Amino acid sequence: MKITIHSRNERHEFKADEGQSLLMAGLSSGVALPYACASGTCGSCSARLAAGKVEDLWSAAPGKKPTAKADEILLCQCAPRGDCEIELKQSVSQVAPDEIRPFTAEGTVTRWELLTHDVASWEIELQEPMNYRAGQFVLLGTPGISGYRAYSIVNYERDSCRLELLIKRKPGGGLSEAYFGTNQVGTSVRVMGPLGQAVFKPSLQKNLLCIAGGSGVAGMMSILSHAQELDYFWDKTGAVFFGVRSMRDTFFLERLAGFSRAARGGLDVTICISDESVSLDVAHQYPGLAFKQGLVHEVALTQMEGRLSDVHAFLAGPPPAVDAAMRGLVLQGKLSPTNISYDKFN
Repeated sequence: MKITIHSRNERHEFKADEGQSLLMAGLSSGVALPYACASGTCGSCSARLAAGKVEDLWSAAPGKKPTAKADEILLCQCAPRGDCEIELKQSVSQVAPDEIRPFTAEGTVTRWELLTHDVASWEIELQEPMNYRAGQFVLLGTPGISGYRAYSIVNYERDSCRLELLIKRKPGGGLSEAYFGTNQVGTSVRVMGPLGQAVFKPSLQKNLLCIAGGSGVAGMMSILSHAQELDYFWDKTGAVFFGVRSMRDTFFLERLAGFSRAARGGLDVTICISDESVSLDVAHQYPGLAFKQGLVHEVALTQMEGRLSDVHAFLAGPPPAVDAAMRGLVLQGKLSPTNISYDKFN
């Protein structure tokens, strides 16, 4: 099926397979269509269907406007039923030839481990290797559950079939409730990716700042893994602020301490506890980490005061926390928005 995109600056054409979303068809063809979550929750890929028919893959997608007209669609949630013409208000370009293009792969859950009462780590073995950039995410679909969910990749491995992901239990969340209810090892899944623009670019030679809340730390772990592989903190600095409500909610502390030790003084890691005080015993248990009480974005802004020159910041976590960190870095820290990266998940 031929898809024609009429954007602000130029026209693009690409092919789409039956059942394939318009977004994935375009991205895999090298057309840089607009998106953020790519899973139907944010509405960033909203477009107008000018001609043709589409199948709505998730009619209840929260990214749809309540007042949307019949011809307003989400590119990530619509598959063509024939040739289509799509209108976009944004400018759209072709991706660079060396950019990694997303694709769809089948996989199997090979490990499932509870890290806290509501966060689990899991690994997926893909049937074919996937290259990705540190900080990217994938979309995951499970038989019997409508729609795809976005998960940041924890590990950083080139030409690997192994993906490590984090999942947070959300009351009423179809996929998370199903996965936390039983052992999912052996479950078949479909993975689309890699996706996301909040990626680590070593060539920029910037000092790194990572501010993450809860399971949002997943993508930061991939960034730190790549930085460690490059010995990036030999002549650059890094600061990680990982926020949770209580010590009961902490995880990855040993791994974060390992990153700090490997950086030989170039990387500071601070665990921010918002709802309780931090005991001295905890601080002694993890000598490579610092512990502070307070909201993660507030602690980060205080600790980074006067240290934001030549910095690139990565933000992740619940949308209110990401928004608060963004405002603080721009208004209080005077950091340019061009030096702040995040992917929008709702």
